[in-house]
Amino acid sequence: MQTLVVAEKPSVARDIARVLGAGAKGEGCLTGSGYVVTWALGHLVTLKEPQELDARYTRWSAGDLPILPQRMETKVIKKTKSQFLVIKKLMNDAQTEEIVCATDSGREGELIFRYIYEQAGCRKPVKRLWISSMTDEAIRAGFDSLKPASQYDALYRSARCRADADWLIGMNATRAYTLRYGVLLSVGRVQTPTLSMLVKRRREIDSFVPETYYTVRADFGDYKGVWVNAKGEKRIDSGEQAQIIAARVKGREGKVAEAAREHRAERPPLLYDLTTLQREANAQFGFTAKKTLATAQKLYEQHKLLTYPRTDSRYLSHDMLGKVQKTLGSYEGALEEIGRQALAFGVTLTPRVFDDAKLTDHHAIIPTGRRASGLSLTADEAKLYDLVARRLAAAFYPNYEYDALRAVTAVCTEGAEDRFLSTGKAVTQEGWKAVYRGMREKRRAKDEEEQRLPALAQGDSRLCRAAAVKQEQTKAPKEHNDASILSEMEHAGRQIEDEDLREQMKDCALGTPATRAAIIERLIEVGYVCRSGKNLIATEKGVHLIEAVPPEIASPETTGRWERALAEIARGKDGEQRFREGIARLAAFLVAQAKEAPDVAFAQEKPRGRAKKPHDLGLACPLCAKGRVAENSKSFYCTRFRDGCAYTVWKDALVRRGGPVLDAKLFLLCAQRREVRGSTGTIYYDDQGSVRFAPLPQE
Repeated sequence: MQTLVVAEKPSVARDIARVLGAGAKGEGCLTGSGYVVTWALGHLVTLKEPQELDARYTRWSAGDLPILPQRMETKVIKKTKSQFLVIKKLMNDAQTEEIVCATDSGREGELIFRYIYEQAGCRKPVKRLWISSMTDEAIRAGFDSLKPASQYDALYRSARCRADADWLIGMNATRAYTLRYGVLLSVGRVQTPTLSMLVKRRREIDSFVPETYYTVRADFGDYKGVWVNAKGEKRIDSGEQAQIIAARVKGREGKVAEAAREHRAERPPLLYDLTTLQREANAQFGFTAKKTLATAQKLYEQHKLLTYPRTDSRYLSHDMLGKVQKTLGSYEGALEEIGRQALAFGVTLTPRVFDDAKLTDHHAIIPTGRRASGLSLTADEAKLYDLVARRLAAAFYPNYEYDALRAVTAVCTEGAEDRFLSTGKAVTQEGWKAVYRGMREKRRAKDEEEQRLPALAQGDSRLCRAAAVKQEQTKAPKEHNDASILSEMEHAGRQIEDEDLREQMKDCALGTPATRAAIIERLIEVGYVCRSGKNLIATEKGVHLIEAVPPEIASPETTGRWERALAEIARGKDGEQRFREGIARLAAFLVAQAKEAPDVAFAQEKPRGRAKKPHDLGLACPLCAKGRVAENSKSFYCTRFRDGCAYTVWKDALVRRGGPVLDAKLFLLCAQRREVRGSTGTIYYDDQGSVRFAPLPQE
């Protein structure tokens, strides 16, 4: 008799087989020591398409909507059918006594196995392998503590509800709105509210009108200050008034009216979950959410340097104290001193790191303790591993402490008193920030805050040596990037306008850490969003879709409620029937609303074909000067992009400002002339190869 182990991927199966002693190769499996280890290739089974449920759905017809099957049926995916048949045969083999589910320890991994198990018609007992690390030690420990698969039935119900909901909303809404507008429009339970956030930001930027204002900055010799009114506001609307203030204080004596020093402390940051790791990697290295997930997954599966990355927890369990101490002691190279220092400060059961009550299916992402030396890590893998390793060490460093300094200097003239605010910071303990010394910190620019203020006391006198007026403008909101949209998705409840409801929904999110990167990429794939450098910008098609669909599918409120309901179902709480009924009602509602949707002018699209092959434009890269500028279907880019050159000009980069879509002929003309005038405005090409469009002023 034998035990069948089903892993999610071949690489994971090989690691498990090695630990179990199953080294003999079989057809789609590895055998030995009483085990047969086989693998899926991701999903082998999926939900049937509408036309596979009923032939009449082959032709898209509004009269057939909504499609609400009594039972959601599954099918074997043709591309990987041969591997499914291998697993099915092994599951039903008379020699197979027991099955171990060893797919990824999460909602999607559970769904992958259960789909296969049910499609194979298997009824044999199943146990669950639940591990957060792919080291040999973790695998052995996992097999020593296998649990009955029934303990994960609630997780499966949640996964099935999610899959069914995405099918019902996606199939019905996509067909309904595509038929309404004659353009293929993908509508989704999670992707559409995410798109709505990007569209909202685009509208805010497009409608933004900059306002000019003025500030007055005074030089008191050993420190500087900015003029503030009685409310503490720096802004002066009139340039003439600003000049008057500057003229009357210059050369006058000022006295310190207020002087305060407040000691502050910043505690070490929490450990990483996937979303915070994606946001940090985007800010530090420019990684997309998809790239961070793929890199972390490789560090987990192949190199076994990180624990399970698809987690939403930022804490560890109490029983991991010894493991953390051992891991920090294993640091080497540039990390060795950081790990040693963390141990010297004391690795104890601090609740900011160890909290069993705040654990979810998995703990936070940390290094496994395996040494990285000798492994063939790519530059990106090394960067991400370093980021996670530093975060674990920083968690045990002391607080970062500083004195926040604030002084107000009053300059009195006849009939007026002008007050100038000066702020600064004096670091008293570098603490955990020493871990990141030399790394670029993402911080907001703050006027005057980093100056070193002298020791000031109330009543001290200073001569105002100079006073200057600075003309400034209000700034538009920044475009979203991967980091900011991930944050918006994680805290989608904040988008709700109703104050009472916002408080109730503050913990609601769009998607899960494991799915958010795919949602962003899906929006790009269907043409609703484009990348411009690090930024994510809603296209005209994306804007029009949000104009067309009702708020019930575009607002994060509805999806946030359902994500919370799915989490509760996974925790074993009753609510599956209510969730399914709500999804069916929304699908029917969207179909009805599509018939009455407003008139929106979507651009007609050409049928999709193969992507245009890149070709060299015969132009040296203006950014690195080593590569060549090449063209593909969506952009102009440097051929040395794999070596780190980030030069990219998107073909639709000028569209938002009313400019043309760039083609090779126009791009080369811009590079040659540096300035190309047209009927709607002028395209400018600078020394770095960037292009911008200045529209003609409207009469």
